[in-house]
Amino acid sequence: MAGPRPVALLLNLGHAIDHMFLLIFATAVGAIAAEFGFARWEDLMPYGVGAFAMFGLGSLPSGRLGDLWGRRRMMLLFFFGIGASALLAAVTRSAWELAAALTLLGAFASIYHPVGIPMLLQSAPNPGAVIGVNGLAGNLGIAVAALSTGFMVQWFGWRAAFAVPGLLAIGAGWLFARHCPPETEAPARRSTKARVTLTPALMARVFAVMTGASVTVGLLFNFSTNGNAQLLAERFRGVVENPALLGAMLAAVYAVASLAQVVVGRLIDRLPLKPLYLFMALMPMPLLALAAQAQGWWLLVLLLGVMVFIFGSIPFTDAMIVRYVDDRIRSRVAGARLTVSIGISSLAVWLLGPLVKASSFGTLLWGMALVAACTAVVVAWLPGEKELGPAP
Repeated sequence: MAGPRPVALLLNLGHAIDHMFLLIFATAVGAIAAEFGFARWEDLMPYGVGAFAMFGLGSLPSGRLGDLWGRRRMMLLFFFGIGASALLAAVTRSAWELAAALTLLGAFASIYHPVGIPMLLQSAPNPGAVIGVNGLAGNLGIAVAALSTGFMVQWFGWRAAFAVPGLLAIGAGWLFARHCPPETEAPARRSTKARVTLTPALMARVFAVMTGASVTVGLLFNFSTNGNAQLLAERFRGVVENPALLGAMLAAVYAVASLAQVVVGRLIDRLPLKPLYLFMALMPMPLLALAAQAQGWWLLVLLLGVMVFIFGSIPFTDAMIVRYVDDRIRSRVAGARLTVSIGISSLAVWLLGPLVKASSFGTLLWGMALVAACTAVVVAWLPGEKELGPAP
């Protein structure tokens, strides 16, 4: 299904759109707080938690519908739904109206990961490399969110930061409808022989590891991507204070760090998963500890290192699903994993403002180092290559 090049390109663009839209609010929160009468951005931040809660909770029904109703149909719903939600957010007049629009946006955003990625990987001969490029696209969406939102806020206002991408998503949906041929049958209804090779006990263990690691990596991802804009604004005060320039700096960090997914994706096709994943899980710990004390340009360097390893850890769970889960049920398995992991890790969005307000970014970064240690503990429980056997 995802074989034609335009379809693959649009599926990768969908990943960029997914992550970009979820971070517009966090990047523009200072400007929105000022317009809505909040004294501090930290007080408005919890209003965005609905988007991330639905991003996780919606993954379960999205995955089920992807397998049973069809992945093409669900991706059309994704493009048009997330675009319309962003346009709705652009015309809100209060914090609660914005919270409702963001919650709706999160519901449509939940479609992409359990549906778009399995659709992209249905017949990929080198899944690691495909996951790496797809991850690069998603993280470039984060970079674009930092860059375009900072620019829009400074020159056109925060409402344009939602409206312009909303129109882009609707346009992408129109192109997807034109170039992606209808499915002859939903994945769950295909009559091909199942290719799952794991025993139920090993499958349960793999599912537990990839879900647990997704929770901890998701916490790191959400704390960092939702808090980095305000962290730079605080630690660069008196050095760089232009919002557009700070956004460009953060976009550069995300763009460079995104390349880690391409490298890791290719390594996944060549090396055993467990030692590679352990290395990626352990490396953020010392960098986060140093970043807790750093200011100015040293912080930017350390932040780049942190994001390289956080972004580089993301492809592993998708690689495990591709390797050990039959395509007919991949969307449902991915949806179940995402519901738990994103549902829990979305708490980071709710906790971010109150934590920083009550303590400091330094305390938050130390806490993130502890979370990184938990990731390593979870990954250490992953069965080795001899236990798992050859890839199907």
